[in-house]
Amino acid sequence: MKKIVSIAIISLTILLFSNQGCKEGERPNIFTVQDDMELGLQVNQEIEGNPQEYPLMDPAQYPEAYQHIQRIRDSILNTGLVDYGDKFAWEVSLLRDDEVLNAFATPGGYLYFYTGLIKFLDNEAQFAGVMGHEMAHAAERHSTENLTKVYGLQVLLSVVLGQDPGMIAQIAADLAAGLTVLAFSRNHEYEADEFAVKYLYNTSYDARGVAGFFEKLEGSPQPPQFLSTHPSHENRISEIMAMWEALGGKEGKYYVESYNQFKSTLP
Repeated sequence: MKKIVSIAIISLTILLFSNQGCKEGERPNIFTVQDDMELGLQVNQEIEGNPQEYPLMDPAQYPEAYQHIQRIRDSILNTGLVDYGDKFAWEVSLLRDDEVLNAFATPGGYLYFYTGLIKFLDNEAQFAGVMGHEMAHAAERHSTENLTKVYGLQVLLSVVLGQDPGMIAQIAADLAAGLTVLAFSRNHEYEADEFAVKYLYNTSYDARGVAGFFEKLEGSPQPPQFLSTHPSHENRISEIMAMWEALGGKEGKYYVESYNQFKSTLP
């Protein structure tokens, strides 16, 4: 019955969009919020079942590290500004690879952070900025917009209904890499930056921390490959600073000491 309902909802959505039309150059997101959650769960299960590709750190083995990252997540969720804050999973996972400067989110709010990224950053405000950015991608449902645009109706139906595990593996790989067909658009990246600034502005963190990752990358001879599809560092930094000033320019805290404690709990 659940699968039949999902098909009916998707069909109804397509019918509504065909009747009402879309803005030029845009395509509808035919996923429901429940579909986001189910797809995210499937991707999470794929990641958990493939430790060679995704070296997840066990929360039981690294409880202090998970306490830190969960505390940072909760500070953002407690603002009440994150869409689906009480509906999506918002599970955080650590991936052990010091060579990877990346983080990613699945539909439905499963969040993944590589140790290389955590060790690369200098303070908690910078890391909270990255986390807020990834949470915004999930909350604004950017991934399923891309899936709708790229894969087409028949493939999406089979994925939502759990009938195409191979495609789930491909989606997980694309999300983790931030490359190829599922790379977020520039508009999505700017929107996620904007929401991250708003989230942090309503915490004790300095919202300018959202720009910290890009400031550290300025002048880097070999920036991460996934950034090749993103807006330039300079543009994003200037946009983030403009957003912070538009909100009132409140100065917050960076929490260097607590972030060093977080990093000390990593292998």
